[in-house]
Amino acid sequence: MVNKKLKIFSILLCCILFLGCIDFTENAITDPDTVGDNVTLDEQAGKASLLVYCGAGMRKPMDEIGELFKEEYGISVRYNYAGANTLLTQIELTGEGDVYMPGATYYFGIASEKGLIDNFSKVAYHVPVIITPAGNPAKISTLDDLANDDVDVILGDPQAAAIGVLCQKMLTNKGIYEQVEEDVIAKSATVNELVTYISLGQADASIVWEDLVRDNENFDVIEISEEDNIIKIIPIGTLNSSENKETANDFVQFIVSDAGRAVFEEYGFALYPDEKYAYLENN
Repeated sequence: MVNKKLKIFSILLCCILFLGCIDFTENAITDPDTVGDNVTLDEQAGKASLLVYCGAGMRKPMDEIGELFKEEYGISVRYNYAGANTLLTQIELTGEGDVYMPGATYYFGIASEKGLIDNFSKVAYHVPVIITPAGNPAKISTLDDLANDDVDVILGDPQAAAIGVLCQKMLTNKGIYEQVEEDVIAKSATVNELVTYISLGQADASIVWEDLVRDNENFDVIEISEEDNIIKIIPIGTLNSSENKETANDFVQFIVSDAGRAVFEEYGFALYPDEKYAYLENN
C-alpha cells in the first residue's frame, strides 16, 4: 500500500485539480434556468423562485425535476446542495428557504424539534453499498473486510452528511469502527465526494448510496448484508421560513407525483413505499 501521508496529499491535490477544472460545487446554489447565463444570485432572488436545501446525493434527479417544475409552473428552483447536517445548520442560521430534502428522516426529527419544518412526504430509499475501484484490488466482499490492516478507507463525515452517520453506526454495530478508523485516510462532507475519490483510485473502499453508482463501470459494488445494513427513507418537506408556502407545497407534491417519481426511478432509486423495505416505516 502507498504511504498514508502520500495518499492524503494525493487526495488534496486531486481535489484542487478537480475543482479547478470544472464549475461544480456541492455546497452551492444552482438554478437550472440560469445555467450559462451571467446572472447574479441577487438578480435571481428578484425572480419568482424557490430555494431548496437538498442532500448532495440527490443532485441528478433533483436538477432534472427542477427543470420539469419550471416548465409546468413557471417557477425557478434554486438548489443548495450539501451534506444534510450542513444544510440544517444553514437553515437555522439564515432563517431562509422554502424546502428541505435530506438523505434521511433522522434530520427531519431534529428540524421538527427546532420548529423549522411544516410538513413532509416520503420519496424514496437510500441504500448504502460498499464501492471499490473497478476490479476490487483489495478483494473486499463484506463490511468486515473494511477493518483489514491493508485496506485504506474513505468515509462520510458524520458531522456533515447522512451517509457519514450511517457508516459510523453500521461499523459500530459490527464492533469494528475503531479498527476501520485507523485506516480512514479522509472523511468527506458529501457522498458525491466519496464517489469521486474512489473513481480516482485514492482509496480501496468507501460506503455510498447505491443509486449513485449503479451500472457504473468505474466501480465494483458490494451489497451489504441485510443484517448489517441501515437503509433510510428520503423525506421532503416545506420550511416554516418559506414566504411561498403554496408554491413550496406544489413543489413537494410534484416530487411525489408520478412525474417526479419517474425521474427518481430513472436514476436508480427504490421508490417509497416498497414492500421490501416495509420494516423501515418508522425510520
